[in-house]
Amino acid sequence: MTLILGIESSCDETAAAVVQDGTDVISNIVASQDELHQEYGGVVPEIASRAHLERILPVIQQAILKANINLHEIDCIAVGNRPGLIGSLLVGVAAAKALAWSLGKPLVAVDHVLSHLWAPILSGNTPEYPALGVVVSGGHTSLLLLENPSTARCIGKTIDDAAGEAFDKAASILEMGWPGGRLIDEAAQHGTATHRLPRPRLKNNDADFSFSGLKTALLYGVRGNPKRENGKTVFPRVASSLSKQEKNDWSASFQEAVVDTILRGVKEAITSHKINCIIAGGGVLANSRLRQHLLSLADQEQLQLHIPELSYCVDNAAMVAGLGWHLFSNSQFANLELTASPRGIAS
Repeated sequence: MTLILGIESSCDETAAAVVQDGTDVISNIVASQDELHQEYGGVVPEIASRAHLERILPVIQQAILKANINLHEIDCIAVGNRPGLIGSLLVGVAAAKALAWSLGKPLVAVDHVLSHLWAPILSGNTPEYPALGVVVSGGHTSLLLLENPSTARCIGKTIDDAAGEAFDKAASILEMGWPGGRLIDEAAQHGTATHRLPRPRLKNNDADFSFSGLKTALLYGVRGNPKRENGKTVFPRVASSLSKQEKNDWSASFQEAVVDTILRGVKEAITSHKINCIIAGGGVLANSRLRQHLLSLADQEQLQLHIPELSYCVDNAAMVAGLGWHLFSNSQFANLELTASPRGIAS
């Protein structure tokens, strides 16, 4: 029996978890910061890092208490050290290093993006490698060719906004609030994709993604083409003039365009590479339309699809501890000179 303490602080969730043998989640504590960033319509890095400082030790204590163990029973400490907001990452890395040193326990460094692809394993899935990893989150939209859980090559990524960012910006354009992913998904379920929005294509790599043009198309569609008046950009309409049904239809149209764009990249990757299954993870995997279409595509291609439970889609420390167990089992240790990095394997 191996117990791993996982620590996650890459963006705006402060999380700690205790996982046994890579799959048995004993405790999983996540402290969200949504209320701190709500008024800004997005994550403010300095606010996030300060909140991590306040919450990191209480969250770790809660994870240990809920697991009904003491710190000395932990076999290893796993921490997400890349990619992410550098100030936020530094808090988690510093806490993990301090614990590893004080307890005399080994330390492993976990790539946050790769840990999202361990999340389905927490739900009882057993992937067969090589696999295509599909990570769709607030900060990342990446396609990875996985040799094993910790060895991957990036074969496609977004060149601008990530899909999660695009959903947040779409919700902002429609004056629906933040975080936008859930709000767009809920509205889309009551709407019809009546508006034709672009599915951006890139010349250099069909497996890469771009969402900024899609966001601009939504802005102009909702508010009209802007004009310059007295040195200012003026739109002929405001989103508040839309009826609820109109917002639902725009949400459905935008969601369909995002999902189509992601699926096109996944199809290209399947065609170009020999894989045994698809593993998907990240916050946007909570989107009902994306889950539905990935399941349909996997069925058409006769491939197993491994996706996480909704509770493991968001950033959490259980997936960090799970992948940490794999690294621990293969003696892939870090030392106390470990640093945080804003860039990772999918950058």
